[in-house]
Amino acid sequence: PARPGAEPCPGPPRGCSPRPRPRPSRAEENPSPSLGKDRADTVIIGGGCIGVSLAYHLSKAGMKDVVLLEKSELTAGSTWHAAGLTTYFHPGINLKKIHSYSIKLYEKLEEETGQVVGFHQPGSIRIASTPTRVDEFKYQMTRAGWHPTEQYLITPEKVQELFPLLNMDTVLAGLYNPGDGHIDPYSLTMALAAGARKYGAQLNYPVQVTNLNCRSDGTWEVETPLGVIQAKRVVNTAGFWAREVGKMIGLQHPLIPVHHQYIVTSSIPEVKALKRELPVIRDLEGSYYLRQERDGLLFGPYERQEKMKLQDSWVTNGVPPGFGKELFESDLDRIMEHIETAMEMVPVLKQADIINTIAGPITYSPDILPMVGPHQGVRNYWVAIGFGYGIIHAGGIGKYLSDWILEEEPPFDLIELDPNRYGKWTTTEYTAAKARESYGFNNIVGYPKEERFAGRPTERVSELYDLLKSKCSMGFHAGWEQPHWFYKPGDETGYKPSFRRTNWFDPVGREYKQVMEKVGVIDLSPFGKFKVKGTDSVKLLDHLFANVVPKVGSTNISHMLTPRGKVYAELTVSQLYPGEFMLVTGSGSELHDLRWIEEEVVRGGYKVDIENMTDEMGVLGVAGPYARHVLQKLTAEDLSDSSFKFLQSRHLKLSDISVTAIRISYTGELGWELYHRKEDSVALYSAIMEAGQKEQIDNFGTYALNALRLEKGFRAWGAEMNCDTNPLEAGLEYFIKLNKPADFIGKQVLKQIKEKGLKRRLAYLMLETDNIDPEGNESVWHNGKVIGNTTSGCFSYCAQQSLAFAYVPTELSKVGQNLEVELLGKNYSATIIKEPLVLTEPTRTCLQRKGRSPKA
Repeated sequence: PARPGAEPCPGPPRGCSPRPRPRPSRAEENPSPSLGKDRADTVIIGGGCIGVSLAYHLSKAGMKDVVLLEKSELTAGSTWHAAGLTTYFHPGINLKKIHSYSIKLYEKLEEETGQVVGFHQPGSIRIASTPTRVDEFKYQMTRAGWHPTEQYLITPEKVQELFPLLNMDTVLAGLYNPGDGHIDPYSLTMALAAGARKYGAQLNYPVQVTNLNCRSDGTWEVETPLGVIQAKRVVNTAGFWAREVGKMIGLQHPLIPVHHQYIVTSSIPEVKALKRELPVIRDLEGSYYLRQERDGLLFGPYERQEKMKLQDSWVTNGVPPGFGKELFESDLDRIMEHIETAMEMVPVLKQADIINTIAGPITYSPDILPMVGPHQGVRNYWVAIGFGYGIIHAGGIGKYLSDWILEEEPPFDLIELDPNRYGKWTTTEYTAAKARESYGFNNIVGYPKEERFAGRPTERVSELYDLLKSKCSMGFHAGWEQPHWFYKPGDETGYKPSFRRTNWFDPVGREYKQVMEKVGVIDLSPFGKFKVKGTDSVKLLDHLFANVVPKVGSTNISHMLTPRGKVYAELTVSQLYPGEFMLVTGSGSELHDLRWIEEEVVRGGYKVDIENMTDEMGVLGVAGPYARHVLQKLTAEDLSDSSFKFLQSRHLKLSDISVTAIRISYTGELGWELYHRKEDSVALYSAIMEAGQKEQIDNFGTYALNALRLEKGFRAWGAEMNCDTNPLEAGLEYFIKLNKPADFIGKQVLKQIKEKGLKRRLAYLMLETDNIDPEGNESVWHNGKVIGNTTSGCFSYCAQQSLAFAYVPTELSKVGQNLEVELLGKNYSATIIKEPLVLTEPTRTCLQRKGRSPKA
């Protein structure tokens, strides 16, 4: 029965199907509920387009025992009422690959399965109505050049030619993807289901999962009213039911259903008279999409965050039993301003009748991106949940997850979708605030260095937050607040995003100079921090890491590689006591890395204890030529270069506060990282600042840190290295010990890669720009062709020019090679230079000892 206030809807809404739906077979229409088997390799929970796509891809790849369980019927939930838009466009990098794979699959699915899918590809155009939007389009085009996807920046004249019904008064440009369009979600899912069955998967419905039990060997008992299935792994693809599935095993997935409305009009004479189908329009300032629906139009807006509606009662009280193919009550008043804007942009709408209004639940995660992959802390539990755009993601995510499951590593890097980017700090209140913001910001301008402020701060703040928050512009890192840059009198304060240099540019230069010439302090508390100890700790780390295991009192930089020889993670490893280690990783990698380590412990049966100390430990970085002077005032320990060498770690007391001090700094200057109890952070910070008055000590933030590390040629995980790159092409040979006795993960493959030779290398570029600097992921050109991409970049305050890392073909990677880097639609001259631009402090000290003059 329909809930009070909900419109019962036995099938897809009238007018939403691009073609008449194929009649499902009797077996699909009235399946007899049955488990079919009591054992499976993979049990998929949820029969929307995501779950069915995974069943299709796993079975097609040869997995024999794939079972999908759907509590109602296939497509029940968000799939059946979706508007079905498909686009090659995505502002992210590797999510473009997901979109591209989906579209290519949908193009051939009908031929493969014999099921009509109703796929239309009239193209799509994003409309720019402001100069800032034109900049955004240029920014996105610089990131499209090194991808195979067709995408063009087009003139207003071309926009009108493609969509003659537009009012062109405000149109400045269009971003055009010719292969875009829309597909019937119901038919797509049924075609994937037919394919899954063809390759041997079992799709069972209506069968509700009532409980999940994880056995001691990591396998699962999946309980249903029809019996129990034993499974090697379970995959939660349950859409807006995903929270309920997670709760069965004590997980609180940060998801919330959003009311999304779209309307369908009656036939419009001007649309009917057209010779070809109109492209899909996305009016970004108006915040809506619009496409042709038979001889009418379909229009879907994204309301501002104060107007949009969450179904938050489902989070607190659970999804109402039986809710599957119902809809919410529509509310045209809520979207009226968008309707009026659309009628101005597409005047024929003014005469059209609305024949259908669809209001249904779409599940949002806090940052609008889905959660895809294995979950930390629970063995063999995978998720593919939180899809705000499930139709375009379904094909690609099914393939991506299938490859990951079968090959035991992701086919390419999608850390932005890692379910482990969230943690205990992700409360229901935070999820609701961020989902509201993300929905309202669907069409907001996507600036570099973007910050979004809803739900902040979380409970996960450094002890220094209250002390520093009024003095700086804070950035958000995995729940933490961390200073990006600090204010001084006369600065233009606050968050002022731009595609060009903005209010932080000069202050960051000031902080850079502070570290290079005096001494600076930075809050590094967001680092992920793990303690590893036990009988097999050395053996475990020797197998996990490509570097050697550091001796007691020493630290090194180590990389975990995948079986295919890609860089899964970069950590600093310190052996504090015999057999006891501290591992440190970046804030965004905390649970991503911990899951990998924990899985290896189980797989190898290592006798170790791992403790996640991230929230219990604070970290301060102190760096600059006077760092030693300042810290020496606070301790009786000898901090001289001969006594406390680079990459040594030691327990000591600073102003009577216990710290683990590591002589290392991502700035490349003389410095220490000071690990301590979180509750000591304020006292330690205050003591250091007081001790450094004579040396004119001051704060610095992560923007200055980035400029300092780039000048020193330091790579960053997630930019220069990740699951798309191997350590040899990334220039990490120094840290990869192929001759060490231990057979570390990826070692044999890496030897083969080295033997065959590299096809591309990381190059170090100096650019001649104007009021703009590279950020990363821009296209690199040579002789009129795109030949590579930047990975990160910034302004070098030393050279007074822009600096960037970029992957280029090996034959174009030599010092002195001239290239071009595209920034905001213009190609700037770039030259490969010898790295680093600035020598690190340890190197300079070493050269001075040998009587040589170190030069930048």
